[in-house]
Amino acid sequence: MRIFMAALATETNTFAPFPTGLGSFTEFGLVRDAASKVNSPSAEIMVTFCGLARSAGDDVVESLCAFSQPSGKTVRIVYEQLRDRILDDLRDAMTKAPVDIVLLALHGAMVAEGCDDCEGDLLTYIRELFPQVVIGVELDLHCHLSATMLSQADIVIAYKEYPHIDMRERAAELLDLCRRTAMGHIRPVAALVDTRMIGTYPTFREPMKGIVTELLALESLPGVLSASIAHGFPFADVADVGTRVLVITDGQPDVAVTAAKTMARRLYVARHALRPNMPDIETSLVRAADLPGCTVLADYADNPGGGAAGDSTYFLRTLLTRDAQNVAIGCFWDPMVASVCEQAGVGAMLPVRLGGKSGPASGEPIDLHVEVMAIQPQHSQAALGVRRSLGLSVWLRARQGTGCIDIVVISIRAQTFDPDAFTGLGIELSSKRLVVVKSSSHYEAGFAAVAKQMWSVSTPGALQLAFEHLTYTQRDGDFFPRIDDPWAVRGEPAAQLFDRSTRGWTSSP
Repeated sequence: MRIFMAALATETNTFAPFPTGLGSFTEFGLVRDAASKVNSPSAEIMVTFCGLARSAGDDVVESLCAFSQPSGKTVRIVYEQLRDRILDDLRDAMTKAPVDIVLLALHGAMVAEGCDDCEGDLLTYIRELFPQVVIGVELDLHCHLSATMLSQADIVIAYKEYPHIDMRERAAELLDLCRRTAMGHIRPVAALVDTRMIGTYPTFREPMKGIVTELLALESLPGVLSASIAHGFPFADVADVGTRVLVITDGQPDVAVTAAKTMARRLYVARHALRPNMPDIETSLVRAADLPGCTVLADYADNPGGGAAGDSTYFLRTLLTRDAQNVAIGCFWDPMVASVCEQAGVGAMLPVRLGGKSGPASGEPIDLHVEVMAIQPQHSQAALGVRRSLGLSVWLRARQGTGCIDIVVISIRAQTFDPDAFTGLGIELSSKRLVVVKSSSHYEAGFAAVAKQMWSVSTPGALQLAFEHLTYTQRDGDFFPRIDDPWAVRGEPAAQLFDRSTRGWTSSP
């Protein structure tokens, strides 16, 4: 087999105040034919594709590997340049020898100026250029699973876990199914059901943990090739925002429809239990005060992994007013403070104005007198199997009243994944009573070994959990939680059925 591979991924928060430009991609290593040299989710998938294909004796053509931290809409010319680079590489590969399979590591929630479905746009171009090639796509489960994506690709698979601990497994699954499709051993048929739900569903906790177990069991049924739940990315005003179920079978449309509708019904029945139910800051701090060992709390609304800035001051201000002791908090995205502290040097005592620089959602800056405890010119953290750069980073110690708080400040915007974001600077967490991380769910995988208990906190900031109040303009308002029972209003949703042999959609009741 001759296999062409490329990656282009970012998760777009259309409500975020700053755009995603070329620098956002180069920050994570924008490369061609060199995915193994950078650390990003896209690179991890690309490396898995390459390793599996080469071990099977396939001829591999590696194109672009591009990933950006979630932010606002991608600048149009930047998206088009990256898209066209992939298309040019594919054209060039085809002139040398036929390509059997195109494998793409995408996100599924990338929005550019003038293009609400970047993945569907890229796939449409590829399909128009090369109608017979088998196209396989791996998506983040926070994708907007559009009919355009499914009509242009042959196999689409989303991660099953949030935190995303199964990217490599899904990559292997995708390559296997694409290979079998190219060889004519299977004939994929896809059924898609829109649950009319909008939400966020961590899979390390019930009820979503059990639903993922059921999803895996679904794949063991005769004829079922793959089953995915696209959670959707709520912080995007696009037509396809929401939770959808995708089932792919081997030439069995009735099985695909039945399985997709069964799983959609399972999610819908659990919709109230799946709603985020997080305590606020004050409630969380009162509860944590009476608990043994180290408690890890997540500042949900300031998660850079969802497009927030990572410089919100609300949680830190509350800790300061309570004279909190034996606490660590991070990671604050504040390159200016990091640079000033680097110039001052370890041991310096100086005033800084921390955070609150990115807009109203970040709150007001906090003026602190701090001691510079450590400096790392090129700090990094473990992140779901790879290393993520945090750039110039500093450990600051702030004393106020009787309180003492250790603060991690970074220069490359990133959510907090792992304890080594702290320990790599010398902050010992095992003795901490409280650790506050700027994340939503991905921290759970890394901090499980440190925390006696942990939970996400409903905080002020960019990522608000009242999805019913978000100003969606591109889709209708008949969704849960804006409406308690949208199926009663609209009827049980039909399944959209796609057959690659005709490349047409039909609706099945």
